[in-house]
Amino acid sequence: MPTLGLETEIVDRETYANSVARFREAGIALPTFAELAEPRRIPEAVLGRLADVHRDAADPLNLFRVHWHNGADPRYPLELPDRIELPSELTGTPARIIVLPGDHFPMIHAHKVLAAYGCLAPRIITGQFDPTRHKAIWPSTGNYCRGGVAISRIMGCRGVAVLPEGMSRERFEWLERWVSEPEDIIRTPGTESNVKEIYDKCAELDRQPENIIFNQFSEFGNYLVHYLCTGRAMRQSFERLSEEHPGSRLRAYVSATGSAGTLGAGDYLKERFGCRLVAVEALECPTLLYNGFGEHNIQGIGDKHVPFIHNVMNTDLVAGISDRATDGLDLVFNTDAGREYLTARCGVPAVTVAQLGRLGFSSICNVLAAIKTAKYLDMDENDVIMTVATDGAELYDSEREKQLAAREGRFEAIDAAEIVSRYLLGADVEHLLELSQVDRKRVFNLGYFTWVEQQGIEIDDFSKRERQAFWQGLRDLIPAWDRGIAEFNRQAGVDHG
Repeated sequence: MPTLGLETEIVDRETYANSVARFREAGIALPTFAELAEPRRIPEAVLGRLADVHRDAADPLNLFRVHWHNGADPRYPLELPDRIELPSELTGTPARIIVLPGDHFPMIHAHKVLAAYGCLAPRIITGQFDPTRHKAIWPSTGNYCRGGVAISRIMGCRGVAVLPEGMSRERFEWLERWVSEPEDIIRTPGTESNVKEIYDKCAELDRQPENIIFNQFSEFGNYLVHYLCTGRAMRQSFERLSEEHPGSRLRAYVSATGSAGTLGAGDYLKERFGCRLVAVEALECPTLLYNGFGEHNIQGIGDKHVPFIHNVMNTDLVAGISDRATDGLDLVFNTDAGREYLTARCGVPAVTVAQLGRLGFSSICNVLAAIKTAKYLDMDENDVIMTVATDGAELYDSEREKQLAAREGRFEAIDAAEIVSRYLLGADVEHLLELSQVDRKRVFNLGYFTWVEQQGIEIDDFSKRERQAFWQGLRDLIPAWDRGIAEFNRQAGVDHG
């Protein structure tokens, strides 16, 4: 059975001691989950040293930047998370669509570095991972494995990326700069939809005792770090918006399924505001919607299975978005002709258009699903939908080159008009399902074939996830891990408090 990261006590004292010695020697301090959720808790002494460290440096201090409060000036954390509000001129709906951009996260310019930390740190402090002898294996479709390699490197251990060979060139170029050895980049067959092939390779690697698999699709540290940190960032942003616009209602939280970690923030928001939770997938591979399959190019969202850490029974809607829409809008948002069309013909404020390059493929996918949800639920100007921009357009320059080559290098106002009219202003409510209890059970049961039959999860461990009491009980792990982090730092002589 895959290790799920649920331990709070020290499992192996020798491993723990080796980690303490390595961190003491390297002067590495671990931030608590609470500090990443509320960076104001980070001691001034740490922030003072951090101000002189480059955001993309392989420096242990950058662990204290793995949060949503980074801004364009990386020296000091923002009081509130950065946010982008998309106007009705762009979305075609009066609802207020708020996006939290992840491109200011350190090292990888994507929020998956937070998930990687949430998975590795608990293993370190419970004596399950020894940086002096273990390799951290990071299966992913691109950003999580980059986050894992970055976190591994600055923690003084070896990280191995496992990802499909067909992912964007920029992902591989980044990995080539960061891995310890070229063989630490393992390319599996296929592209975004080929998650099973990643699992098969990890099963092979798992036979070697020095390899520790950090499977983001089944690691509860991924869910919990987003529940606390991303959920709280969303809450802070909405509460400030409510002060600016009294009468605002948080109606929905939208996130592509991917590993389902980011969907954990939806559980946090639903508990506090009663909003709907919307899971998004590629229309070309509609696993949750239609038990379907296929290939697509919305890189970073994964599919053909239901992640183990997806709280399916708390999900309210599922939306399908076509990669034709995300490919097309990437061209609109990142070409002169497209940006000029948005400002001159659609009346989108220039300040908003300047921000659209911060939306990568899965981010555009989230925005389109938010628009679809707003129209389906007949939202008005007092209704708020919140979502995330996992990464920015910088990771997809090579993909954009392919799209332009298919158009013989030409992209003009008429092309932008057709794409905006079809996918933004003309967005419809097709391929959107409001889940009944029967629908939720169907999606939940679909996970059986991946996790019990293929991956060897015990049926009782699979089934107990159907109850909300299970997910609520997970949250007790967070303060336990924070106590463990504080004690680990004290043992290593790097207590930063």
